[in-house]
Amino acid sequence: MTSGSTLGPTSSETTLGTPVGPGVGTVETHRVRLFDASHPLTLTSGATLTEVDVAYETYGELNDEGTNAVFICHALTGDANAAGTHEGSRKAGWWDNLIGPGRPVDTDHLFVVSANLLGGCQGTTGPASMNPATGREYGLDFPLLQMADFVTVHRALLAHLGVRRLLAAVGGSLGGMQVLQWALSHPEDMTHALIIAASSRLTAQNIAFSAVAREAIKRDPGFAEGRYRENGTNPDFGLSIARMMAHITYLSEEGLAEKFGRRFQDSETPRHGFGADFAVESYLNYQGEAFLNRFDALSYLYLTRVMDYFDAFADIDEDRPGDAFAAVQQAGTKFCVLSFDTDWRFDTSHSRRIAHVLERGRLPVTFREIPSVWGHDSFLLPISAYHDTIRAFLERAQEEVL
Repeated sequence: MTSGSTLGPTSSETTLGTPVGPGVGTVETHRVRLFDASHPLTLTSGATLTEVDVAYETYGELNDEGTNAVFICHALTGDANAAGTHEGSRKAGWWDNLIGPGRPVDTDHLFVVSANLLGGCQGTTGPASMNPATGREYGLDFPLLQMADFVTVHRALLAHLGVRRLLAAVGGSLGGMQVLQWALSHPEDMTHALIIAASSRLTAQNIAFSAVAREAIKRDPGFAEGRYRENGTNPDFGLSIARMMAHITYLSEEGLAEKFGRRFQDSETPRHGFGADFAVESYLNYQGEAFLNRFDALSYLYLTRVMDYFDAFADIDEDRPGDAFAAVQQAGTKFCVLSFDTDWRFDTSHSRRIAHVLERGRLPVTFREIPSVWGHDSFLLPISAYHDTIRAFLERAQEEVL
């Protein structure tokens, strides 16, 4: 891998690989209160939260110098369980194929931290949490967030864990956006930043997708102005529709054709009705229903809005960044930016823009477009070329730092 280069794909790189090693095994999600009334969290907006709990997991061991840590930033509907399985569960963490002994994020050598986002619904404080000032759930009284707020909370978690400086921050999709924000605002926190299938700012089309999803949730009668739990209801219909629509954007036309084509769900003869006749319809229904068991509608509203407003390079001239990246230059943070050729939610132009601006700012950047038929969701899959690239980047980071 060459700093400042664009690495081209080869025809054999679309194959799915088999994860190396046994994985991290049984894991436990921990929870810690990082901010309280005596030390409240002040958000970018100026609003404050007097109690902030964070759910997190760790894999591997932190070295004596505290320099072998890798922070995993999750995507929109992810959580702290990035790898391994919880006791009594067969479901592995959402990035289990990437993290573990001998895997690209190698826990034989690295201390890996994964944490749920502020505003989330998997153990970290969010709109479904209790507002200590009222004794009720926040609901829509929860303050709006910005990407920088995610960073502030996760920096506090690293301090709690005794991590002095990250070897790398790694994230895909929304997680990649957080990595970019973190590397630009606090470059002294990390030596390497790995940004995957992400964007420095959403297009109008992406904002439109999220707007329709939010409207589906808000217009569901069960939403009850955000007080659905108090009301004994839940916007299941709206949330499932939001998930179904979003899931379409995470896949590619090639991937859908390969997986489903025009196959019927349970018959060779079409029914000429409005049920789930086609396999792809049944699949989307399943995705929408399954989502209801693990995600909260308010978190969906809040986290998608953070993505809408994110604009990493808003205050600089993209072609002439000047001294905008002086702190990053001084810190020496190195970047790797990856995209997938069939991702149309955050197509390669989004990643190229990130790499272009960073290079113009005289920062060391490696960019690569990975061939894959699976669209945006490719960042979750064990694609050989993709995993090989991450492995090489992190091994080089270890050679330079450890």
